[in-house]
Amino acid sequence: MAKLSAKEIIDSLKEMTLLEIKEVVDLMKEEFGVDPSAVAVAAPVADAAGANEGPSSVDVVLASAGANKIAVIKLIKEVTGLGLGDSKAIADNGGVIKEKVATSEAEELKAKFEEAGATIELK
Repeated sequence: MAKLSAKEIIDSLKEMTLLEIKEVVDLMKEEFGVDPSAVAVAAPVADAAGANEGPSSVDVVLASAGANKIAVIKLIKEVTGLGLGDSKAIADNGGVIKEKVATSEAEELKAKFEEAGATIELK
């Protein structure tokens, strides 16, 4: 098997859904006995220097689906392109809906989800 470069690995991760990436992380934990997400925590610290300008992109995170969960599931499915089961899992457990979107797009998504009854955080 040919050895993949770090760039090739990152490029392949860009093509995956969040749930597929979570599976990769879980397999890495199992195979190597390390938690790669713990290493990723150090990255935001390096970015803190540019924080005073305001972020140019943010993550849209579902904090709560609210009382109208079905509408929120449909909206997650529409926005992410995930299947019904994956969309329901995000609605049930919360989590990132979209990563690194422009702040204007994030505000639009937040408004749509809040209209459906969800609680959204922009991080």
